[in-house]
Amino acid sequence: MNDDVRNIVLGVAATGVSAALGWLARTFVWRRRLRRKQAFFGLPEHAESLLVVNRNMGGPELAVTRNDVFALLELSALIKDCHAHAQVVAHDATRQGFGERTEFCLGGPSSNRRMAAHLSSLLPGVRVNTEAESGPDVGAFRIGGQDYRMESGTSEYVLLARLTTGGRRDMRPVFLFCGQRAITNQAATRYLAREHERLARKHGTGSFVLLLKVVNSQAYGPDVVELVADVTRAARTPLPEPAPEGAVGA
Repeated sequence: MNDDVRNIVLGVAATGVSAALGWLARTFVWRRRLRRKQAFFGLPEHAESLLVVNRNMGGPELAVTRNDVFALLELSALIKDCHAHAQVVAHDATRQGFGERTEFCLGGPSSNRRMAAHLSSLLPGVRVNTEAESGPDVGAFRIGGQDYRMESGTSEYVLLARLTTGGRRDMRPVFLFCGQRAITNQAATRYLAREHERLARKHGTGSFVLLLKVVNSQAYGPDVVELVADVTRAARTPLPEPAPEGAVGA
């Protein structure tokens, strides 16, 4: 073997080794990102998850609004990326506890019983006005001592939460997308899809509750979202019970 042939062989070998090392490095980085994503969403390989949605009012068939369908598509893509599976379930057909399977719950408490139960048991510091049918208080949030009223199409709020309970390491999280309108639910799922890596770095696999504001949805749809505050502590601290009508202070 002369020098030219030996140099060619060595060059080809070096190129092959470099390509193999590059492939191994990219695979390692990809697998590490996948594991972090799976841990954040509580979705190991081939895991099952629940997508809990509203049932169409006025009929027994499962049907959701257009914006909630888009929200489900956002979540389905995340679940598929984790190599997991999803089952769509109506809010009034979900009769199980939480922690066994990752759950993604969409909608406000007025139309989603499951969401109402989660707010009551997991976020006692949150109140959603489900009694007002019109006016500035319709759908308003009270978190801690602060009120957040909706201006339809201009300024609307949604809670994005990742919650776990108990001390089990294999406890699966519940993700809540509790918005004042359906378009805000979609905005929250899109925000989660875009920001999940940052949220995982900041919160790990712990619980958090974020208050988001959807800005000018009538012009921008669900795309312009602002983080108002991390309200985890206030949302998990029970609100004081309202004084009975007619009660006189001391």
